[in-house]
Order: sequence, then structure tokens, then C-alpha cells
Amino acid sequence: MGYNDSGIDFKYLLVNEKDKKFGLTVDSVGFQTILPHTPYPPTKHPKSHFFRPDRGRILSSYHIVYISKGKGSFSSDTTGKTDITKGQVILLFPGQWHTYNPSEEYGWDEYYIGFTGKIIDNIVTHDFISPANQILNVGVNGDLVNLYTTAIKAAKEDKRASQQYLAGIALNILGTVLSLSQNKNFRSKESIQKIELAKIIMIEHLNENINMREIAVSLGISYSAFRKVFKEYTGYAPLQFFHELKLRRAKKLLTETSKPLKKIADELGFGTYDYFLSFFEKRTGQSPSNYRK
Repeated sequence: MGYNDSGIDFKYLLVNEKDKKFGLTVDSVGFQTILPHTPYPPTKHPKSHFFRPDRGRILSSYHIVYISKGKGSFSSDTTGKTDITKGQVILLFPGQWHTYNPSEEYGWDEYYIGFTGKIIDNIVTHDFISPANQILNVGVNGDLVNLYTTAIKAAKEDKRASQQYLAGIALNILGTVLSLSQNKNFRSKESIQKIELAKIIMIEHLNENINMREIAVSLGISYSAFRKVFKEYTGYAPLQFFHELKLRRAKKLLTETSKPLKKIADELGFGTYDYFLSFFEKRTGQSPSNYRK
């Protein structure tokens, strides 16, 4: 299955003086799949963020880069060349030379968010994160991917107070990374990592009707074992969990947008409008239009 190959999606943001007074502002957020034997980085990025891996670069903001799939390498002024693999986070600091790139053979999936402000400066001053420890092991984690995808969506919608919303997400990402990296024992179990990867697949393909048995095959686990461990870990059978994600997304679109119901049905991959109505009513006891009201 060609999961996790959804390409590239990013947003670079303008920040005004009032936003800066909030204490933390986000200047970029994005996701990109780098397939094996393809150029890196993609040429779509602006010059301020584009770089040649053989030369490296220096940024003016902090970045949290999460590798959810694949392999590569990283090095900086304070970190010698180090192998990077899925489930690791790279912390980038302003004014620091660094470089990183996926391996030619494996490629990787990369999520990132960049931000500045007094709040993050204070966090660094008190050694919650440090250039001396730039690579953190967090494991494959669906909740972390969900935070990044939420940030990308918020940045692209560019609503009022979006900078403040994004600042909260950025801090949530950082807090999640620190918690995961410092509580690794439970998550180190191979079966749990496979469940988290399955959750990521579901989140990234929410607008499709993916086959749970094919997910199990792609993870190298039998469907019966996959279903059992998934339910023990999440409280849901895999398909129930996927449907719950779709339902939450549908509720969000109904309450926060004015999109027509048929467009929402199409956006979430329901196939037909009638199926969307049946799906929603069965799980909420009311029609999508009544829920919106």
C-alpha cells in the first residue's frame, strides 16, 4: 500500500507587531514526504528556508522536526553527524548552523514547525531543551502527527487570532515531545509502535476509505493480532477508531465552517451523500444539518 506518500503541504506566515507581544509566534509549519532517490529539499520552499544539505544553513527561529517514517542523518555546531530514524525529533535553534537530509535509499516523512518569542527563549534558558541534546526519541506517535496536521490546517485557514492558536499548538507539540522522550519504556514495545503508526496512517488518509487488513499487512502483523492489540491500546477496534476520527472531523467542519453537507461528505471520503447522512445519524442520533443548528 502507498500509505504516507501524500507529498508536500506547508505554510509560511507573516507576523505583525501585536502578535509578537503574545510571547510566541509561528513562522512556518509543514509536512513533506521525500521518496527514495528524489531531490532534497523540494524546490518549492522560499529562499529563506531552502538549503543545500552539503552546505547546511542557519535559521532565525526554533524548529521542531519530527521524522515519522524513513531514515537520514543530522549534524550541527554542537552535534556530530548522527543517524536519524523514524520516531525521532530534531530540535533546531536560531543562529546555529545545522544540516540534515533523508537517506537516498529510504527517504523519510518529515513534519516541522518553526517559532520564536520570549516564551520559548525562557524555556531554553531554563534548560528544558538545549543545543546539547538536539535529537529526542519519542517513537512513532499518532497524537503528535495530529498536532502537526492541525497546525498546518490552522495556518492555511489564516483566521483571526490564528497566531495565538498556532502558538498554543506549538507549545503542545513541544510538551508532547518532552513527555514522550522522557517516558519511553512503555512506548518502546514494538506492538505499541505499530499501533501508533497505524493511527498516523488513519489520520493522514482520513479522506479515504482505507482497508484495515491492508494496514495490518503493511505493518507486518496479522489482522487478528493487530485488531486485538489496537483495541487494548485505544479502546476501539481499528475500523471503529477510524470512524471516530471521521466523525470528529465531520463535527468540526459542521460547527466551524459553512461548507455544504455534500462537500463535507466528499471531503471525508464517504462516497455518497446518503451514506454520510446514515453514518452521522447512526452515531449521533441526529442529522448533520440539525447538529450544525
